[in-house]
Amino acid sequence: MSGPRCPRVLAVLARWLLGTVLVTWRYLWETTPLHRGGECQGDERDHPPQLPSEAVDDQVQRAEDGCGPLYHRLFRVGIAAADLDADQLIEWVCRDFKRFVPSEVVDIHTGELRDHGLDVADELLVEMPGPWNGPVRVVRREADSLHLVTLRGHMEAGQVQFRAREADDLLAFEIELWGCAGSRLVHLLYSHLRLAKEVQLNMWVRFCLSAVTASGGRLVDGVHISTRRLDPPGRAPVRPMPWTGGNPPGWRGPGARHLAGAVREAGTRRGWRRRNSR
Repeated sequence: MSGPRCPRVLAVLARWLLGTVLVTWRYLWETTPLHRGGECQGDERDHPPQLPSEAVDDQVQRAEDGCGPLYHRLFRVGIAAADLDADQLIEWVCRDFKRFVPSEVVDIHTGELRDHGLDVADELLVEMPGPWNGPVRVVRREADSLHLVTLRGHMEAGQVQFRAREADDLLAFEIELWGCAGSRLVHLLYSHLRLAKEVQLNMWVRFCLSAVTASGGRLVDGVHISTRRLDPPGRAPVRPMPWTGGNPPGWRGPGARHLAGAVREAGTRRGWRRRNSR
């Protein structure tokens, strides 16, 4: 390992170790209500938006380039008595994106930006501990929304949109994501071990809470989180066979035990016949 690279690796490892402890501690002691609502099966409405053709090149990592199921997630907070309107809050996100992420484990590199902050074609690098940094590109910038797509090398393949709007005397801030795992290893961590999924949840919850703080208002009714899942194309979800009568599924009454014993006895007899017919 070269000399200049070694201090950087040590710094990343140190930030990961200390930051992970701090983030975990904050997560365990988080008093903000999180209305997670469980995970349900999605449908065609959960596909990501169509990307502008001029924004797609060989660096873009779309959801169809990923691995495993597509997750459609929405994080939403309501803010009362905010000092900013929807457009001003999104402008702040575009000007100082780094302010909104948990700096203990995440660093943001944007390069040279214009006076109004992030705009179409600008790229960010979300630097995280481990082998997955998160390069993304701006594909849409409107007064009340910011829309990003992942690039090659990101741990996810998909899109994320930040938006704000006025609703029922509240300022609503939302983060909507459409993404698959970027590789089989990430798919394992996200869908099976669920580690990456919880890390992502913590990051976006923190982003929403930072938006509340930046607005100068107060949080109303916690953070609302919905998750919908679409299985990969060509792989239908496994559903139980319909019950057409008899004992219901999972029943463990005397008849079920009798049937199980009969099956075992029949198997034993077949094995005895095979051995004695040789």
